[in-house]
Amino acid sequence: MLTRRTASDSVESLASTLVDSQVDLNPHQVDAALFACRNPLSRGVILADEVGLGKTIEAGLVISQRWAERRRRILIIVPANLRKQWHQELQDKFGLQGVILEARSYNAIRKQQQNPFQSSSPVICSYQFAKAKANDIKDIAWDLVVLDEAHRLRNVYKPSNVIAKTLKESLARVHSKVLLTATPLQNSLLELYGLVSIIDDRVFGDIDSFRAQFTNNGREAAFAGLRERLGSVCKRTLRKQVQPYVSYTARKAIVQEFTPSDEEQELSRLVAEYLRRPNLNALPNAQRQLISLILWKLLASSTHAIAGALETMATRLQGVLENTKAVPDLTDELDQDYESLDETADEWGVQDAEVPVPTQGERDAISEEIDELRRFKALATSIRDNAKGKALLIALDRAFAELERLGAAHKAIIFTESRRTQEYLLSLLADTHYGEGIVLFNGTNSDARAQAIYKAWLKTHEGTDRITGSKTADTRAALVEHFKERGKIMIATEAGAEGINLQFCSLVINYDLPWNPQRIEQRIGRCHRYGQKFDVVVVNFVDRSNEADARVYELLDQKFQLFEGVFGASDEVLGAIGSGVDFERRIADIYRNCRSPGEIRASFEQLQLDLSGEINDAMVRTRQVLLENFDEQVQERLRISAEDSKNARNRFERMLMELTRAELGGCATFDDNGFDLLRLPDGMVDGGGGIELGRYELPRRSGEAHLYRVNHPLALWITSQAKDRALDSAKLVFNYDGYGTRISTLEPYRGKTGWLTLKLVSVETLGSQEQHLLVAASTSDGAVLAEEDPEKLLRLPATTQSAGLFSNAADPTLVADVETRKVTLLREINQRNLGYFEQEVQKLDAWADDLKLGLEQEIKEIDREIKEVRRTAAISPTLEEKLAHQKQQRELEGKRSKLRRELFVRQDEVESQRNGLIGQLEVQLQQYVDERTLFTIEWDLK
Repeated sequence: MLTRRTASDSVESLASTLVDSQVDLNPHQVDAALFACRNPLSRGVILADEVGLGKTIEAGLVISQRWAERRRRILIIVPANLRKQWHQELQDKFGLQGVILEARSYNAIRKQQQNPFQSSSPVICSYQFAKAKANDIKDIAWDLVVLDEAHRLRNVYKPSNVIAKTLKESLARVHSKVLLTATPLQNSLLELYGLVSIIDDRVFGDIDSFRAQFTNNGREAAFAGLRERLGSVCKRTLRKQVQPYVSYTARKAIVQEFTPSDEEQELSRLVAEYLRRPNLNALPNAQRQLISLILWKLLASSTHAIAGALETMATRLQGVLENTKAVPDLTDELDQDYESLDETADEWGVQDAEVPVPTQGERDAISEEIDELRRFKALATSIRDNAKGKALLIALDRAFAELERLGAAHKAIIFTESRRTQEYLLSLLADTHYGEGIVLFNGTNSDARAQAIYKAWLKTHEGTDRITGSKTADTRAALVEHFKERGKIMIATEAGAEGINLQFCSLVINYDLPWNPQRIEQRIGRCHRYGQKFDVVVVNFVDRSNEADARVYELLDQKFQLFEGVFGASDEVLGAIGSGVDFERRIADIYRNCRSPGEIRASFEQLQLDLSGEINDAMVRTRQVLLENFDEQVQERLRISAEDSKNARNRFERMLMELTRAELGGCATFDDNGFDLLRLPDGMVDGGGGIELGRYELPRRSGEAHLYRVNHPLALWITSQAKDRALDSAKLVFNYDGYGTRISTLEPYRGKTGWLTLKLVSVETLGSQEQHLLVAASTSDGAVLAEEDPEKLLRLPATTQSAGLFSNAADPTLVADVETRKVTLLREINQRNLGYFEQEVQKLDAWADDLKLGLEQEIKEIDREIKEVRRTAAISPTLEEKLAHQKQQRELEGKRSKLRRELFVRQDEVESQRNGLIGQLEVQLQQYVDERTLFTIEWDLK
């Protein structure tokens, strides 16, 4: 029961995954995972839950399920800034160790003459990287591909979307894809066509037939057909549908205004004028737009941050001047401070820049620029106090007073985009009453404070599964735990905005505010998430002397609604800006090109207008009609799903612990929560293959223990031992009264004896295998135990005696009942698979009709043109014009005749393709059955 492969349409199929996951699952997440796994003939699904409902968890369940089925060629394609978060979530919640592929790791493996995507672990990479390595991806027969933030691909039908087109082609042969997006439909119905075509080209015909059917016809009839087609590939759950079991707190905004000193304003003016120059030696042309963005951000962060960047630029230019052999890449150098630069460069598609040898004229200009940069740096270094730093102290007092009012813990996470600013904030707060309990969190976590916390954490959790062996992951876990139990303030770079959960903290301070709304949402989402008990306070700083800074905040606050309300940024808005990269670019352009307050205001107003065009109310209503299920049955289905998954998990946990108790005997002591392994069982070789002595508990328990899962090495050894054991003939005497609960259908058999047999029936069909345990029993006087009674009999406590009736073990009544049960089972499997088959045939029929419709539409369009030419010819005033129109009419009629001939040929081709595909499906529908008797016993019910 613990290890068998079950049908993909039941919660039972996910049971071992539910037991093994280190997360309290919500019913909509289990429901979504089942939807993704249900039809073995499906080529994939779109999971389109609203923001914040845990699509990553849903995909994690599907990934874990495929892993448990030994289908382990798994690729996860995500935005660059989410790679680490995915890596962490898989490890923390599902016990899966993924591998992040990027340029460095890829090149290291490629040197060994092998495809780096050929991995024994789930592979995680960015969209840009997947596009660049599409040929490597195409060469692997993936068992599952997950695409996060998949709305990036919705315009695949446009020639301009090169990434989407490349990925569609490289993944065309993949038979199982999961696309995750909160915004599958933003501006056009064609986006749905695009996303669905990534999964399966045979859900809709070509784009012309899609337009003709769904974008030009009467809306209601067209939408009914489209909704039906989407039903098998797209699933969307709304936040209001899950509120009965997911409670949401609100966000409250605090704005802290400040005015920089005269010296700070002078520094900003000088650096701004420098960055706006048409030609700069310090910034390579290929990287200028990106590096300018970073420098604007560091300038707004702190004088310490911009001073360091200016020195880096001057030092690099000095290297160019001196013709140093290895002049470092500027993005690599700046990445030491602005940690998200590497990921931003990946998102922007920026490559390393070449360093040309300067001419004599250029050398003079470079020398002048170095002197200038060093003057700017000297000014920055001379500024000891930052006005924003002083404002932080005021903001902390205001925010902690608000936490006091809310009854929340006095904890705050302060986000900055610069490592140098992080150090400045540490020194600023060190001498205040906030000085005790400060935790730093950044991309390396290599400072003395972090390492001391890590070492203490290792000692505390020694001998438990809390220690993963990955120093990076364990250091992150140690810092979060220290912050939760002893810390008051965590000062984090962008590294803290991904992959950590801080629902015990309800104060987020954006010391530096990203221009990418999705990064802000990600930051706030560390605290404002499932499990947060209090309203989350969000603090932002606004320099009122800087028109552009003020306008950026206004836009993020009012248009994106990031800082107030229950749900934060809406799906419509975040989806409209795609990855947020273009939005970031547009703001950087305003900073670079606009000088006067009037120019800045006009540019931001235009940006708001552009956004309003992208966020289309009519499309919001269309999405509701097509994708949102307002059926009253939704909440009832989710309630049933919650009960089913809880029952399945509890049953599996109980079976696992009962089997473990039986197999370990005197090697362990057991209690209600788990067991203590005192010694390794006899027969366990090689020191137990990494199995350690000590405390074991099931996932989601709070104790310091090894996490005991169905797939834990100890559990795998135990199930293997139990399954391989030879079972001799025996008589089991079942004690009805000893069970403690009445089973009325078994009462008539008390005092009787008979035989019981258990068979394992394996059925291979539709490309997958499922296993069924078939139990049958009969009495010695020829009666058959009906329905589930044989299985109920096995639940009773029993004692073993020597068999006495085994000369009659091949009882014809029992043999006949086994055969009847097997025939019924195979018929049920066949009927279920027939349903999947018919669903696929309907899809193929609709696809074939679409293609024919597209051809017919072309002919209709020519008919319309011929009528128009005839009408124009009839009213033409001259013979020459009439003749010209007659000639045009003949050409159109010739084209129509040719198209009609082509239509018949194409219809035959489409029909042939359809029949070929149905033939392939019919082959898959064949059943291959294997049966094995596990044991036959004699029974006696007392």
